[in-house]
Amino acid sequence: MTTIARDTNPAQIDVAGGVDTHQDTHTAAAIDGAGRLLGHQQFPATAAGYQQLLTWLRGFGLLLIVGIEGTGAYGAGLARHLAAEGVPMLEIDRPDRKTRRFAGKSDPLDAEAAARTALAGVRTGTPKDRTGQVEALRNLRVARHSAIDQRADCQRRIKSLIVTAVEPLRAQLRSLANARLIATCAGLRPDPARIGDPEQATKTALRSLARRHRALSEEITELDDLIGPLVTAINPELIACTGVGADVAGQLLVTAGQNTDRLHSEPAFAMLCRVAPIPASSGKTNRHRLNRGGDRQANAALYRVVLCRLRWDPRTRAYVERRTKEGLSKKDIIRCLKRMIARELYYLLRPAQRAQNLTAAA
Repeated sequence: MTTIARDTNPAQIDVAGGVDTHQDTHTAAAIDGAGRLLGHQQFPATAAGYQQLLTWLRGFGLLLIVGIEGTGAYGAGLARHLAAEGVPMLEIDRPDRKTRRFAGKSDPLDAEAAARTALAGVRTGTPKDRTGQVEALRNLRVARHSAIDQRADCQRRIKSLIVTAVEPLRAQLRSLANARLIATCAGLRPDPARIGDPEQATKTALRSLARRHRALSEEITELDDLIGPLVTAINPELIACTGVGADVAGQLLVTAGQNTDRLHSEPAFAMLCRVAPIPASSGKTNRHRLNRGGDRQANAALYRVVLCRLRWDPRTRAYVERRTKEGLSKKDIIRCLKRMIARELYYLLRPAQRAQNLTAAA
């Protein structure tokens, strides 16, 4: 731990804090308004540790801002505590590789870098509010996605076992559709006394996997029954939009967060969803490239909206026909559609922003 002598009148010193978060401990650093290091110290990642960290930072002077790495992971508890105390916070991106290569890597160095980044306001964002309905929705979606992945894995393993099964059993199961296959495998009756026989062992494994598949399907249905009404309660306008179902709306709500005012503009939301073109011009070359950053799941949700509208929405189909005549490929048209849909949905996620724009236009 490194600390310089504190001023006799600490209230006159402006202080910025930075925190490098981990599972069991958080390392904090404090700098003054001129960027000079005041100290760094490690605290336990507990409720008492959060209060100790805040008291330590405030002991240097007037705490202006705290930059935290990982407010959605190991820093979630600290972020909730600081929000309850009314402390301004910023989410800090980790330093790029070049900076780490020259400056080194350690918890105190990362905490100091977070403090300097927060003071400069570069490569920062507003942390999500994790105390409302959107956080509850996120938790339910985590369980649902896990169940879907496990169910798909069960189905893959069932088909893999059928490929290597003995011929009578393989011939019985190989041509069945998925629903019928699961029902048939769940009803198999292996002989426990002959478990050393590969056929009986295969039947046992298939029955176990099929019954697990059924249980996971029931679990997914139960979660869907909870998620649908919750999404509607959070934002009924969003789920009523063409092509937006409970799954897509849920993902976009989680991506935006409870405090949607952190999305300061429609282009920022497009950047977050990976649908904003990135300038890549130089000299006489004027071009853009694809955005490789942002939330991949939000991008996939917008893609599903595009696919739905391509099939059912007359305006979208007319747009595709017009752009095709202009020479655009289908891939480029889909990219344009995702960008326009992101613009439309942003104002459903932030109705207050839409009202402000209408007032300004009037």
